[in-house]
Amino acid sequence: MKLYICEICGDAYIGEEKPTDCPFCGARNNFIKNADEAKPIVNEKIEISEISKKNLLETLALETRANAMYLCMAGKAEEYKIKAMYKRLAKVELEHAAIVTKILGISMPEINPETCADENQENFQKTIELEDHAVELYKKFTAEATEPNIRKFFGALMQVEAGHIKLVESIK
Repeated sequence: MKLYICEICGDAYIGEEKPTDCPFCGARNNFIKNADEAKPIVNEKIEISEISKKNLLETLALETRANAMYLCMAGKAEEYKIKAMYKRLAKVELEHAAIVTKILGISMPEINPETCADENQENFQKTIELEDHAVELYKKFTAEATEPNIRKFFGALMQVEAGHIKLVESIK
């Protein structure tokens, strides 16, 4: 068994092989390193520019809203695989929010419940819209970040959210 650490969320994975994606935050495997080599961004103390702080706070709001939305969708899904997918997406989005709070050194805000449709197809469409918006936003935030670790974080999120779109499209 080996110990691997995700450089985005800082969480450890124990296994024979490095996972394809981080099982906690969804970051691609190029962000997962052997424990001795990993330098998680959540452990780095960095000066954060005003624009990055603003973008991180917007990310926190987006990710906590997505978490609540996906929990609603999981509650409405009748088919187990759809319910399980939305519960997992909710956990990943909550992990993204937790990373932001660690970077900014703030507490997790209260997450208010969201409403969603009763029908899977409407929820699939809403999910794709949310994830498309996130991809575009994180692309912009990546370009605006002057700090290498913040740029790395937004780039990783952009990839994860694009993967969520592919997942939903494969299920719907």
